[in-house]
Amino acid sequence: MSPKALSDPKKRVYVILEEAQLETAKVGKGFELLNSDDHRNFLFKHKKDPADYRPDVCHQMLMTLLDSPLNKAGHLKVFIRTRKNVLIDVNPGLRIPRTFKRFAGLMVQLLHKLKIRSEGGNERLLNVIKNPVTDHLPVGCKKIGTSVDAKLVKPVDFVKALPEEPVCFVFGAIARGHISPDYVEDNIAVSEYALSGMCALSRLLGAFEIKWNVL
Repeated sequence: MSPKALSDPKKRVYVILEEAQLETAKVGKGFELLNSDDHRNFLFKHKKDPADYRPDVCHQMLMTLLDSPLNKAGHLKVFIRTRKNVLIDVNPGLRIPRTFKRFAGLMVQLLHKLKIRSEGGNERLLNVIKNPVTDHLPVGCKKIGTSVDAKLVKPVDFVKALPEEPVCFVFGAIARGHISPDYVEDNIAVSEYALSGMCALSRLLGAFEIKWNVL
């Protein structure tokens, strides 16, 4: 089933995946999405740390977001900002490739053509847009960062207490380290444990699904 059109603007969750490690380079005869598994020698040769090239993290997080009941019910909008400061608008109806190889090919196409259209060509599924990302959020939308070192909250209780208005959550699409976007107004931890990005997202998305009775 295709996601519903974006629903009541007051019941809208925006998610920004920050510092996504999506970077292409010419390897051999063509361009490829750099990753630590396939390009370790290439990265070492160019004095880059393979641990900083984990586009699979962004892939996993996108599948978690776009496959969620919250997205299918029309309550979710996603943006990606790469480490190179490329801002990407993600259509809620996009079906992310299941395999990393196909995802990598899609990202190479996007980063070089700046947009991916649907098969009929009528809809942009992925689109490179102008920074800053805050220009694409509703006026007054609260922007909340996530970090294991931040104030610990119970996701269900925290979400239940939020006012009925658009809200934005920021997650790092990275395998290690921290992000600190200058536009974030507050930070929370959704668990006392360090979680993978997709696990942290699942806890938050589930809290909104409970609040809005999305089954």
